[in-house]
Amino acid sequence: MFDIIIRQASLPDGHEPVDIAIKGDRIAEIATDIKGEVREEIDAAGHLVSPPFVDTHFHMDATLSLGLPRMNVSGTLLEGIALWGELKPLLTPEAVIERAMRYCDLAVSQGLLAIRSHVDVSSTPLVGVEALLEVRKLVAPYIDLQLVAFPQDGLFRSRDAERNLIRALDMGVDVVGGIPHFERTMSEGARSVTRLAEIAADRGLMLDLHCDESDDPMSRHVETLAFETTRLGLGGRVTASHVTAMHSYDNYYASKLIPLIAESGMNVVPNPLINITLQGRSDTYPRRRGLTRVPELRAAGVNVSFGQDCTMDPWYSLGSADMLEVAHMGVHAVPMTSREAIEWAFSSVTQNGAKTMGLPDPTIREGGPANMVVLQARDPIEAVRMKATRLAVIKNGKVLARTEPRMAALSLPGRPTTLDPADYAPRPKTQEAQKQE
Repeated sequence: MFDIIIRQASLPDGHEPVDIAIKGDRIAEIATDIKGEVREEIDAAGHLVSPPFVDTHFHMDATLSLGLPRMNVSGTLLEGIALWGELKPLLTPEAVIERAMRYCDLAVSQGLLAIRSHVDVSSTPLVGVEALLEVRKLVAPYIDLQLVAFPQDGLFRSRDAERNLIRALDMGVDVVGGIPHFERTMSEGARSVTRLAEIAADRGLMLDLHCDESDDPMSRHVETLAFETTRLGLGGRVTASHVTAMHSYDNYYASKLIPLIAESGMNVVPNPLINITLQGRSDTYPRRRGLTRVPELRAAGVNVSFGQDCTMDPWYSLGSADMLEVAHMGVHAVPMTSREAIEWAFSSVTQNGAKTMGLPDPTIREGGPANMVVLQARDPIEAVRMKATRLAVIKNGKVLARTEPRMAALSLPGRPTTLDPADYAPRPKTQEAQKQE
């Protein structure tokens, strides 16, 4: 007896559609035509079934706070930080929990089942920490929520930040965070990287720094982070987030830096939606795109995963918990429009993200966890192109969310009466056509 069989599922590997049988919280069998009794069948009808989406960089303590206490008029990173400083004294645990839980509802509907969220620890009381620890407990059955102790105002720049960071870790926050480029001087920033790396090493924790989120070509803290990662043997436990200053480095320096990043084994997390809107604000023309050097990092073997960063908060007035929107924007902004690169962009918000967070391999396989999303698309490239509708979201063998397929009813003389956007996928050439070529 199976609990669920998903019929005619296309997997990201591109092979012919298969059936996926789920028993309990595991995938029991993957085959072309599975027989046996089953409690529920889901007809994927050739649509893509993928691992759940992963967001490796978010700020859940601020999410859905747009307009409180005012709007970010300039749209800049610095005004966003200043606005967050105005909002923090007004926060209550209840309000943070309410907004975060609403966001988690939205995330589940989008198949987003793993999130790494930074939480501000610059000032006391630790309202955000207390609230998100409660949220982490509440959503544990369906979202892997990983929290980062983030001294938003700088580890050394903010008087109580280091003490608060240690306290947050003692309370159960998972990851050490930081923001070296926001310290008062470059030397203080470098010193903060060393201190934070040592805290992570001493406690056996992961480290994720907002690193060089700047247009300044002299903001080079990621070099120090790579050095400390190698010195302390932290490897894949370390993540450099944003690293937008790399788009302003001269090519010679970048050619030296990227191999150091690769050697260290650290991860890199660009945030396409936010990086292209917050960076380059002081440019006239030509304007910088704001994203780090994704193709070069990939070519060097660095694990790169895209993050969302913000949804309707002091820094960004848009956002929808849709990691396909993030991948879609990354494809345009880098740009990287080859078929291989678009397929990679899909991996960046699934498998690559899981690797960044230190989660188990989410690849859909026999014996693996029954966590998956049925998408109204034929393959990963089409999923990115259309930001495909999530037809079903499954976690631990349970269906958490369903959405009706996106269909259009047409009234056009001599044309079809209905339209499915997934039908526009390029059709594979027949064997006869391939022979003729």
